[in-house]
Amino acid sequence: MKTRRLPGIVLAADHGGVDLKADLLRFLSAKGYAARDMGTDATDPVDYPDYAFAAAAAVGRGEADRAILICKSGIGMAIAANKVRGIRAAVVSTVPDAGLSRSHNDANVLVLGANEVSPRRARSIVGIWLETPFEGGRHRRRVEKIRRFEKAHWRE
Repeated sequence: MKTRRLPGIVLAADHGGVDLKADLLRFLSAKGYAARDMGTDATDPVDYPDYAFAAAAAVGRGEADRAILICKSGIGMAIAANKVRGIRAAVVSTVPDAGLSRSHNDANVLVLGANEVSPRRARSIVGIWLETPFEGGRHRRRVEKIRRFEKAHWRE
């Protein structure tokens, strides 16, 4: 019998997402996921780009399959993560959008706003996001257009 491999996940948050990140780390551990905490661990103010870049780069380098980022709104983390080559970060606040971000967009980074989603909803979003496969088909053509543009215009 073939065992299903669970994706390796990194999580990072700024000071506004520390509590939700801790909750999600417990949730993922209970589900058997290999989740690595990339900080921050305190509510002292930090700069969200530092954490978004680190986690997104881990995905971009293949050190993790996916990342989950958390700040107060999710917006700043998503902007920063999407500057990393190969990253498709989506700010998600509903369970249906979590599924669509995977099935249609093949998002490899999930971004949550701690002020926007409760821990309970965040757990539901993360569960769906991790379990939903990319559909391919017409969506593959669109994701490939993004990859080609990125390759043509990315400066190392």
